[in-house]
Amino acid sequence: MQQPHGGTLINRVAKEGEGRAILKELSEKGFYRLELSREQAVDVENIAFGVHSPLTGFMGRREVEGVIANARLGDDTPWTLPIVLWISRADLAQAVEASGGSLLGSPLLLSYQENNFAALRVSDAGEFDKATYAKGVFGTTEMEHPGVRRLYEEEGEVLLAGEITLLKELDAPFRRYKLRPLETRLLFQEWGWKTVVGFQTRNVPHLGHEYVQKTALTFVDGILVNPVLGRKKPGDFRDEVIIEAYQELLSHYYLRDNSVLAALEYEMRYAGPREAVHHAIMRKNFGCTHFVVGRDHAGVGDYYGMYEAQEYFKQFPDLGITPLPFKSFFYCRRCGGVVNDRICPHDPKEQVNFSGSRIRAALQDGNGDLDGLMRPEVVKVLQGRSDLFVEKE
Repeated sequence: MQQPHGGTLINRVAKEGEGRAILKELSEKGFYRLELSREQAVDVENIAFGVHSPLTGFMGRREVEGVIANARLGDDTPWTLPIVLWISRADLAQAVEASGGSLLGSPLLLSYQENNFAALRVSDAGEFDKATYAKGVFGTTEMEHPGVRRLYEEEGEVLLAGEITLLKELDAPFRRYKLRPLETRLLFQEWGWKTVVGFQTRNVPHLGHEYVQKTALTFVDGILVNPVLGRKKPGDFRDEVIIEAYQELLSHYYLRDNSVLAALEYEMRYAGPREAVHHAIMRKNFGCTHFVVGRDHAGVGDYYGMYEAQEYFKQFPDLGITPLPFKSFFYCRRCGGVVNDRICPHDPKEQVNFSGSRIRAALQDGNGDLDGLMRPEVVKVLQGRSDLFVEKE
């Protein structure tokens, strides 16, 4: 079985009696209840269930500086994307006051929609320069980048760090599809999969995706199709659309004994190469031994090179999961299927590229030609719907 990143699959879910003890401590001491956004709350859950192993909590300023400068944790474990909790100066001041003037070591109650679901024991709190953060993580400070815009417009000024304990799970849609790392690992073990390829997606499947997945599947025992659910940028496909489309694809065109569909709730950062490596780390924690790295993986606009993420993986020979890079593929009318530029001899006029904008335009038009681009069962799920895309953040 694949080792978790850092060697240990983290479990920060309160054990029997532990939750009551934490709540008792909170009631006896002065504490502050911090209300989180959905995305922050999901980060808490992902830490607790080991998706972000070996992290046990949110990263502090020195850890973030190390990740930005070296793309590694303090013990030299590869790590490319800070997992942080930004809070406002006002929240920090109120938390300090509630704790009697000394926040370090103090417990905070974490809440989402006034539902107390976790606790955080503070190890560090302080302001961090957002320009430094943006340039280091996203490679730009331009507000047109969705990750930079959210950083400046929605996040506080202070990084709050500390170990978390999950007291109870969040309510969430698509619960039956949201498998945890421990669950996928048990599933792979039960099915006898020793090698597993992870495929991340935030799109509905076209024949190009299927070509990549099945090509990768020829080298391993099984595939984890792992679509990202949660907040995305306008123009991305909605969660329910992605799930329904993949249900149809897998039920009609994949073997049941070597494929599994399991969703991951996670906020896309659109941090390009850095996020691509982190996507691989998360799938390593799910038990994957291989990971598909596509063109412009985790990219947005023209901020990153088409194959920059694939090149970035070469800096981490000790990552512990094998990247499978895929480059040029298309549908060839003469070949009658999906091919790549290494095996197709035909004129480019015979080639139909898998353009996301083209597929979106065809779906929005309602009468667009999707022949050779998508399976008919998938098209049936998509055509005629008015709720295909995220309209606003």
